[in-house]
Amino acid sequence: QVQLVESGGGLVQAGGSLRLSCAASGSIFSINDMGWYRQAPGAQRELVARITRSGSTNYADSVKGRFTISRDNAKNTVYLQMNSLKPGDTADYYCKAAVVTDPWRGLMDYWGKGTLVTVSS
Repeated sequence: QVQLVESGGGLVQAGGSLRLSCAASGSIFSINDMGWYRQAPGAQRELVARITRSGSTNYADSVKGRFTISRDNAKNTVYLQMNSLKPGDTADYYCKAAVVTDPWRGLMDYWGKGTLVTVSS
């Protein structure tokens, strides 16, 4: 019913930048919170940044001051601008959205399939 597709991952040197995008499509009535999570090999998935529909944000301490989350509600798209990247940022990055497909059914969380970010030292 709802698909989330991430893009923008890749290989970058330490200190470089990348911009991730995640576009939601399908049977969407509205989208509440959207967020980016990441999972490094052998580690648990963790929250990177989250943004409400009105634009309030929160970040993991490890990325504060380096990453910026934003969204375009008209395009059902969320972005993650990542600057001053470090090798420790290497992970699969996943988009999550809290979507209302039917006003009578409430919110459901949907995940994208992920995009790999690799930061070389």
